[in-house]
Amino acid sequence: MSAAVKLLLTLLLLAPWVQSKAQEVRPALLEFREVLPGLYDFLWKTPSHGDSVLDIEPVMPVACRLNGAIEQQQMPEALLRRGRLQCTDGLAGKTVSIRGLDATAIDVVVRVHHRDGRLEQHLIRPVSSQLTLNGMTSLAQRLLTYAGLGFERLLLGAEQLLFVLGLMLIASGRGARTMTIAAFTLAYGAVLALQVLNIISLPLPPLNVTIALGLMALGPEMLRRLRGEESFALHHPWVVALVFGFPHGAALAGGLNGAALPVDEVVPALAMFIIGVEFGLLSFVLLLVLLGRLFRVLQIHWPRYIAILPGYLVGSLGAYWTLQRLLVLLGMLK
Repeated sequence: MSAAVKLLLTLLLLAPWVQSKAQEVRPALLEFREVLPGLYDFLWKTPSHGDSVLDIEPVMPVACRLNGAIEQQQMPEALLRRGRLQCTDGLAGKTVSIRGLDATAIDVVVRVHHRDGRLEQHLIRPVSSQLTLNGMTSLAQRLLTYAGLGFERLLLGAEQLLFVLGLMLIASGRGARTMTIAAFTLAYGAVLALQVLNIISLPLPPLNVTIALGLMALGPEMLRRLRGEESFALHHPWVVALVFGFPHGAALAGGLNGAALPVDEVVPALAMFIIGVEFGLLSFVLLLVLLGRLFRVLQIHWPRYIAILPGYLVGSLGAYWTLQRLLVLLGMLK
């Protein structure tokens, strides 16, 4: 892959995320359960990092009013707010919006459990922060929502994209790259499924440190590949993908766990989420391949000091995140 592709894609990937914390991409959840005609218990679940909570709030329909106080509960990775809403003639045809959503990169899953058994689910995106409820959605529509969440979770995940980019740059040849991406898919898919199905429960803070360590390790390997040197990682990039794919899978699971899946839709929702993640992954890999071919056809040659820049940038960012997340893990930084 040409130096130009390395430089261009690395800079594009790094630009939005060179900050103290990576952009939050776990979805928020607004859920309504109709307990009596026109009376709904609601749950508002907002992603958080410790004491830091995203500044977004639901704006309830004008024909609805709060019935009682709102209860608040701080969880390790989310702030929960529960209350009761009285809506004249129910929620069908009413409009819900999310204040402040346009300043974030997250989606909001809106789910309504109607008293007669109907289930309604939608996705509010930052580009359009309001939604008119219509009374019912089909299973196929809901499953497409999960696929969309998976696709966006991969493409908005700085660590995942940078890791895949590094893997593609240290793997030599089509066969090695195919095996490496397959190993990464196997690893993240297995852990993602086990985590969502509550078969295992892996704490995210130490896993975030491991993910950052993987990036820090890839930087020197990218430079070794450029210098024509040899190492175990360069000969067996699929092993690197397999080992570090496990913590990436646990991190990706947060994109689905945040949606608080209905019990009877967990398995199909999980399958569609993984399909969405994989589609995003393969789309990114295809983009890398096409750009590599384009620059070869154009025969653009870059100076060596530019060619080595991606390795230094990925390694440095990995080192920065490793230190930051270790301090968070040790309680020395919030």
